[in-house]
Amino acid sequence: MENEEKPAETKSSFLIPQEKYLETGIHIGTRFKTIDMKPYIFKMRDDGLFILDLRKIDDRVRTAAKIMSKYKPEDVVVVASRLYSANAAEKFCALTGVTLLRGRFVPGTMTNIKLPVFREPKLLIVCDPKGEWEAIREASMTGVPVIGLCDTDNNTAYVDWVVPANNKGRKSLAAIFYLFTRELLMSQGKISSYDQFEYRIDHFERFEEGQVPTLKERVEAEAEPEAAPSPQDLIDEERARKALEGAKEEEASAAEAASKKEKKKKSE
Repeated sequence: MENEEKPAETKSSFLIPQEKYLETGIHIGTRFKTIDMKPYIFKMRDDGLFILDLRKIDDRVRTAAKIMSKYKPEDVVVVASRLYSANAAEKFCALTGVTLLRGRFVPGTMTNIKLPVFREPKLLIVCDPKGEWEAIREASMTGVPVIGLCDTDNNTAYVDWVVPANNKGRKSLAAIFYLFTRELLMSQGKISSYDQFEYRIDHFERFEEGQVPTLKERVEAEAEPEAAPSPQDLIDEERARKALEGAKEEEASAAEAASKKEKKKKSE
C-alpha cells in the first residue's frame, strides 16, 4: 500500500520527485527504533518496519551537501564499510574529488601518524554509525565534525549532522550519493543547473565490470536486523562511550596542566 508509506507532507519542493524517493526505498527503516532516531520517524508499518519522514530526509540531505561545500574536497573523507555504500560512495568521490576509505576502518587512521593510511580530514562522512563507530570515535577525539547516514536502528552519539535514511539498501544509497554529488557540483560551480548533471541515480547503483559481487555478498549486504541489539551489544557500546569520554577528560586535564606549567615558566 504505497499511500500508507507516504508522509503527510506532499509538497513538490523535494530535491527529486517524491515518487522517485519512494521508489528507492530511502524512507524504509528497520524493525528497531532507537531513542536517537525517534524524531526522524514518521510511523511504524503493519509489518513492523519503521518509516522515516521523507521531508526530514530531503531537508537533511540538502543541508549535508551545503556543509560539504564549505570544505575543500581533499579535506573530506567518506567511510563506507558496507558493499552497497562503498559502491555508491566510490562514484561520488570520483566525481567530486572527495577521499574514500572503503571497507573496514583501520583503527588509528586519524590518530596514529605512523600508519601508512593516516588521514587528517576536516569533515568525515560515515555511511553506518554502527559499523563505522571507530571512525566516529577518532573524529570526536580529533575535533572533526561528522555527517552520518543513520537508519532507525542507529545511535547518533558524536554524529554532528544526522541524515536519516535507509543506509543498507542499494537503491537508497545510490539516491543519497546521487544527490550529494549533484548538490556539491552545483556548489563547486562545475554545473550551473540540474539539467547539466548528466548522471542518473542508477549510475551510483550500478557495479562496474569486474566488481560485481557474489551471491553471498549480496545476501549479506541486503540482510537487515530482525531484532534489537543484544544486551551485550548495548553494554559494549556504553563502555566504548565511557572510554571516549574518559579519554577526552584526560586530554583536557593534560592540556590544563601544560598551560599552568607554561604560565609558571613565564612568570619565573
